[in-house]
Amino acid sequence: MADKCSEGLLNGAVPGERGKQDKSVKRGNWGNQIEFVLTSVGYAVGLGNVWRFPYLCYRNGGGAFMFPYFIMLVFCGIPLFFMELSFGQFASQGCLGVWRVSPMFKGVGYGMMVVSTYIGIYYNVVICIAFYYFFVSMTRVLPWTYCSNPWNTADCAGVLDGNVSSRAALNLTHLLNTTQKRTSPSEEYWRRYVLELSDDIGNLGEVRLPLLGCLGVSWVVVFLCLIKGVKSSGKVVYFTATFPYVVLTILFVRGITLEGAITGIMYYLTPQWDKILNAKVWGDAASQIFYSLGCAWGGLITMASYNKFHNNCYRDSIIISITNCATSVYAGFVIFSILGFMANHLGVDVSKVADHGPGLAFVAYPEALTLLPISPLWSILFFFMLILLGLGTQFCLLETLVTAIVDEVGNEWIIRRKTFVTLGVAVAGFLLGVPLTTQAGIYWLLLMDNYAASFSLVIISCIMCVAIMYIYGHRNYFKDIEMMLGFPPPLFFQICWRFISPAIIFFILVFTVIQYRPISYNEYVYPTWAISIGFLMALSSVICIPIYAIYKVCRSEGDTLLERLKNATKASKDWGPALAEHRSGRYAPAFSPSTESHLEVQPLQPEKGQSEAAAASPVQGSNGSAHSQDSRL
Repeated sequence: MADKCSEGLLNGAVPGERGKQDKSVKRGNWGNQIEFVLTSVGYAVGLGNVWRFPYLCYRNGGGAFMFPYFIMLVFCGIPLFFMELSFGQFASQGCLGVWRVSPMFKGVGYGMMVVSTYIGIYYNVVICIAFYYFFVSMTRVLPWTYCSNPWNTADCAGVLDGNVSSRAALNLTHLLNTTQKRTSPSEEYWRRYVLELSDDIGNLGEVRLPLLGCLGVSWVVVFLCLIKGVKSSGKVVYFTATFPYVVLTILFVRGITLEGAITGIMYYLTPQWDKILNAKVWGDAASQIFYSLGCAWGGLITMASYNKFHNNCYRDSIIISITNCATSVYAGFVIFSILGFMANHLGVDVSKVADHGPGLAFVAYPEALTLLPISPLWSILFFFMLILLGLGTQFCLLETLVTAIVDEVGNEWIIRRKTFVTLGVAVAGFLLGVPLTTQAGIYWLLLMDNYAASFSLVIISCIMCVAIMYIYGHRNYFKDIEMMLGFPPPLFFQICWRFISPAIIFFILVFTVIQYRPISYNEYVYPTWAISIGFLMALSSVICIPIYAIYKVCRSEGDTLLERLKNATKASKDWGPALAEHRSGRYAPAFSPSTESHLEVQPLQPEKGQSEAAAASPVQGSNGSAHSQDSRL
């Protein structure tokens, strides 16, 4: 008896509950909770932690920015993270299947799929460029070190070139502000060789074959890592989620030993408290927390759906969220120590060399690396780190789409052939990414980054909060969490979910609208037709919500519109825990043919034959929950 009790506790059952095999044989689970935590960390910690947060921090008051940043983490980031993890884990469903909780809002799940599709397309192109730089760094001299290459112009002035070898000459150039503006070898290498940048977004030019080849490599790597779903990706993340921290530490130790590093770090951290009163600082803090954690992408719901039912996702959400934000702060030291060294070498202010986005990753930082001894080694490490950071996010984006498709179809045939679904999605993603490898590809990539996953994510997240807390009902949801975890969500989270987090999300939306500026890339201003396409991409995810809601209301039973609305928003009969042993209390009822087909009856002794398992009656747990057998990360 003692053995059975200990087995139950090991499987995550709440104290006092009989022992059970808390696993989904049909769709699978994580091998252990470390795999889930590492995958979630890899998903949340991405390129933005390295190339966006440090820039936002120094621009918005240095150390003073940390205050609103962590306030937003506590009141918005962690609560939303916990909500999405608990939502997916309770139902064991992907971003579509979870909406059995209120079928009218299934369009939110489709919106998440659309957003994940857009991000997955352009995100892998960024990874492929990192692959390209990684490969070309395997040389004795980095190709962007000097200005003596065929692609360089007369304006090129390298910090190691003989023609501008002294710091005084560089200072004189800046002081006199001559008409001949300095362009670095790394910038010309990026624009004139890697991209062969065209003059307009409509002028696609030719496909850059080196980038196309790297894009193929990138998609092959992603597919191979996901070939067996969470069973394979769960093993890969032991390396992809941890090694970036090794590289960050190596670069940090090297960076702080350089002359001028302290100046760069002080520029990054020195508080400017007067900026705290600026609404833009709070808006940037809220936006960075929201986008960095990957809320409303569907990935968090998908990954949590492969957890065991009684896993403590409350603990996991706090660990992962804090790790994500701590990584952002740590990356700032790595970036600004090197930039401080570069600014000291050039004799200019740090603000002159600081940049963000692709400009930091592929221009400013690579140029700084050329000043270091054994520069190819540091370049290889830096771009390998970028590749791993990108892959961690890309794994979850692809798995979100595959899980949603497999769960939506839901039959045994497609579950057995999930690998082919993964292959199909990967091939489609590769083909859709080909235009981004053309000479105008960077214009389209930035257009997708700025519009496809901006305010639409905020709207999706806000509607999700309202649907769960006010349509399904906060009391019902709190009882579901208590059934799953053995305790209700803390009062702080209950208040945040119902009032504070939706208010902050609404603030982010208003801030995004007020601060909107038409997109540009360096001196290039996007034409009106391109911006219109950007808005259409943003609306394409949001429009799924009202379209599906109207469809569902029209298909629902009822003589009046009010009756149809009630039936369309009422939880489905098959909403609840996936395993029959967890369905108790209000989820325990007699089976109808429709619900029985969705439930997975899990035998307590799976080692016995399938015939015995089929004949055995389902065991009910004492704190069961309701089902939805859909997702698969």
